[in-house]
Amino acid sequence: YDTSKYGILQLRNGLARSPQMGWNSWNYFACNINEDLIRETADALISTGLAKLGYNYVNIDDCWSVPERDSEGQLVPDPKTFPSGIKALADYVHSKGLKLGIYSDAGTFTCAVRPGSLNHENDDAKMFASWDVDYLKYDNCYNQGIDPEKRYPPMRDALNSTGRTIFYSLCEWGVHDPALWAGKVGNSWRTTDDINDSWASFTTIADLNDKWAPYAGPGGWNDPDMLEVGNGGMSYDEYRAHFSLWALMKSPLLIGCDVRNMSPETFEILSNEEVIAVNQDSLGVQGRKVYLYGPGDSYQVWAGPISGQRLAVLLWNRSAKTATITVQWSHLGLESSAAVSIRDLWKHEYVSQNKVAAFSVRVASHGCEFFIFS
Repeated sequence: YDTSKYGILQLRNGLARSPQMGWNSWNYFACNINEDLIRETADALISTGLAKLGYNYVNIDDCWSVPERDSEGQLVPDPKTFPSGIKALADYVHSKGLKLGIYSDAGTFTCAVRPGSLNHENDDAKMFASWDVDYLKYDNCYNQGIDPEKRYPPMRDALNSTGRTIFYSLCEWGVHDPALWAGKVGNSWRTTDDINDSWASFTTIADLNDKWAPYAGPGGWNDPDMLEVGNGGMSYDEYRAHFSLWALMKSPLLIGCDVRNMSPETFEILSNEEVIAVNQDSLGVQGRKVYLYGPGDSYQVWAGPISGQRLAVLLWNRSAKTATITVQWSHLGLESSAAVSIRDLWKHEYVSQNKVAAFSVRVASHGCEFFIFS
């Protein structure tokens, strides 16, 4: 498919040349957060080697502040859970070579009913910059029915005016089709409701996010929400498919589990360098559904171009039984006589050389196999 016009409207603040990678507190910890957890998470990203693979944002989600602004109208970190303050935490995270993210909301309150930043954009952006924050996730609760197209740009302008480079992540839940307008506003935009740790949730979100592929590109990305890998609600095969699809879709790779206590399987999935490389590829084209067949269209071919005249090709089995899935070269826009070498990104080996016309592979129920064709 023609990708020449993909992602041409992006914000040019120098960030998000590839999708952001890191960790966020919400999926596993929700409101049960404190400064020790954030420090220990930074330590774990280093000690596990995940930071070296690109996971460099340590992002605090909701519940970090007290329920009221102070007498000056400023946000205040909760002294019970963040007694040292956010600046000290940023210093610690920066000392590890990592970046710190914070959370607010384009409404009167955050989703957990802490003060929101609507009509306080300049004050709050200045405060975040004074704390040396590197990233803002900006949510959509208690938004007073005001259009997001009106509520999100003021925070972009406020962040820009601080002089500090701050990644701007819009969390508008896909309500007003942000792919159509958010490229000029932020570095990523949520395309859907929140994910939860289930097969039904992640498959629904993958389908919804696919529609917006042409609007993503270096500088701004579709965000189908954070990773659930390792949180216990899905099988190994499902988590591997979840991670592979997010990588192919050029989604942010924000770990959502407790990185201090990962199983070997969770670590194996999150640390697959070849899959991460597809996500971080310099071409920055979001892969998408290219061919569906079988019972209820459950045998699926997803693919997208990557640099060096290569294709990333994902074969996904959404049926209840193991199946053989075949990709024809015609599905990929290749001449059937083209000779293709095929690298398996989960086996870390070439599985075929000079293959022509078609390629078939057995795929576990709810699992995927992921390849690079060159």
